Formats: sequence, structure tokens, C-alpha cells
Amino acid sequence: MMKYARLYLLLLISVFCLCCGQNKIKPHQDHINYTIKDTVTAYGPSRMVRNIKQSKNGTLLIAASFGGVFSYDGKSFTNLTSKIGSRRYWNVLEDRRRHLWFATTDSGVYQYNGKIFRHFTTREGLPSNCIFSIVEDKAGHIWLGTGNGVSRYDGRSFQNLTTKDGLSNHSVHTIFEDRTGKLWFGTDGDACVYDGKTFTVFKNKEGKPFHNVGSIIQDRKGNIWFGASIIEDRKGDTLLVSGGLWRYDGSTFTKVSKRGASAIAEDSKGNIWTTGASSTNGVGNWVLARYDAKSLYDNIPKVTEIMSVRKMLCDILEVNDGSIWFGSMNGVYRYDGQTITDFRSKEHQK
Repeated sequence: MMKYARLYLLLLISVFCLCCGQNKIKPHQDHINYTIKDTVTAYGPSRMVRNIKQSKNGTLLIAASFGGVFSYDGKSFTNLTSKIGSRRYWNVLEDRRRHLWFATTDSGVYQYNGKIFRHFTTREGLPSNCIFSIVEDKAGHIWLGTGNGVSRYDGRSFQNLTTKDGLSNHSVHTIFEDRTGKLWFGTDGDACVYDGKTFTVFKNKEGKPFHNVGSIIQDRKGNIWFGASIIEDRKGDTLLVSGGLWRYDGSTFTKVSKRGASAIAEDSKGNIWTTGASSTNGVGNWVLARYDAKSLYDNIPKVTEIMSVRKMLCDILEVNDGSIWFGSMNGVYRYDGQTITDFRSKEHQK
């Protein structure tokens, strides 16, 4: 009897493991040519650079729409997505296991462990194949802002949250986790914050929401910074006056500047950097600007314009050597405090 009891127990354990394994997502296989070598060049992408990150080993990761996801080691650029081909790459992430994630707005998201790509789309449970943002939270979950809600991946399956669950808008541009574990979402509509149970639209003291927020950060003092758009109707009448650069100290929203801020970053000295349109209505040149740390809390902070161009400027990042990298419609730039370097070609670097 004891012998049969043990066999029965082993059978139950096998069935349990098999059932649990059935819930785990097995990404579909693409026709990825692994014999193709990653393209290595002396120059960076010439397409729109939407996102820049720095990996744990110091290498830069650069997502260029239709150009590829590039790594830069200080000497050369390597296209990490040569095997996948042309996609509308929008964001890049290195997770705690040092796996890379390539978010696209036309083909879902790819996970890369250095050898093999795994491809996640609506087939595997994503609410949309349009992915704008991707972050890893403190628990190791991967959050994706999509064109049809937000999705959390726990390594096994996707949990999707939409407007039916309280999300303020279905199109999520940016996701940020603050020090308390709350998640902040910038959307195509109103921005909101999620405490794990409830979504709350945050509003200024006039009760107006913040619309079309494209970037959210938390500074060294714990303040939340974000940029919002001014919305006008066809007659030019302002509908929402919450546009500009804002700071939230946990109780009060303060409008720091009327200037637009599509991307925001804090450097090691406490200065706040932004890219955005020079005019409040979004028309005209785009500017890379630095708000001086010593005057951030003055009524009129000191602002230095580093670069002004007619085309849109995108993401900003301070890297380990203190230089500022930022994306544009036609490539990536580096500012070392004195010189701006354009990495598209030898001619452009001149």
C-alpha cells in the first residue's frame, strides 16, 4: 500500500506541475535570421531617436524608430536589432536579469537575452501591439504602456488594465514608479497615478487635469516633475491651461514654466533638463534647456538654452561621465558642457 501511495503522490505532483506550466506564455516564433551579425558602425542612427538608456555596464542603449536599437560603448555603435529588421522602435529597457526589451509601436515587444529573441504581441495577451513605454518595477514586474491600456508582465502572463479599470485614457505615453511604489501614467488624455488598487487623475489647484503628459521623473528631494500640453480648440480658445513644466511636492502643484517639456531629466548637480517647444502653443523651434538647481524654487528660475532647432527634440539622459545625451528627429546628440556632437556622420560631427 505504501508503494502505491507514493506512486499516486508522484502522479499528482506531475499533473500539478503540468497544469501550472500551461499558464506560462510561450511567445510565437518569428523568422529571425540568427546568422546575420549585428551591424557595427562608427556612427549612430540617422532616424528619430525616441529613447536613451544606460545599461549596468555603462553601454548606452538608443532606440531609433525604423533605425534599430543601438548600443554605444564609447567608440562604436552596434545595431542590436539587425536580426529582427526594421520596426518602429520606441523604447528600450534592461531588466534586473540584464535581459533587453525592445518596445515597438507596430510589432509589440521583443525580449533579448543576448542570444535569443522572444516576441510578445496580442497573441500572447498584450492589449495592443503599439508599445510606447516600458519600465520594470521594484518587484521585477515589467509594465508596458500601450495604445490600448497598460499591461503588467510577471514572467508568466500579462495583466491588462484599461479605462474599464479606471485608467484615465487608453493611450499611455509614459510610466514612472516613484519611491513609494506608486505608478504615474502620462496618457494621450489626463495623467493619473495608480496605488495598486485605484487610479486617480491628478489636477492643479484650479481643478484642471494635466493633459498629454510625455515625461515624469522624481528628483533627489522627492518632488515629481512633469510636462503637460496646452489644449486649444479650432478657434484658438484655451480649453486646458495646465500646459508647461510642473513640480509636485506631495501636496501642491507648482507651475515652474510655461515652456513645453516633452522630456525631463535631472542631472547629478540637481539641474533640471527639458526638451520642448519654445512657445506655449507648441509652434516654433524646439529647445534643449537647463533649469539651474540654485534657482528652481525662485518665482522665475534661471533657464539656459543649450540648443534650438526647428525639428522635434526627444529623450534626455545624463550618463556616467556627466555628459548629456538627447534624441532628435534625425539622430542622437551629446553635450559635454561645451560642445554638442552629432553622431550621424563624420560630416555632421564637424
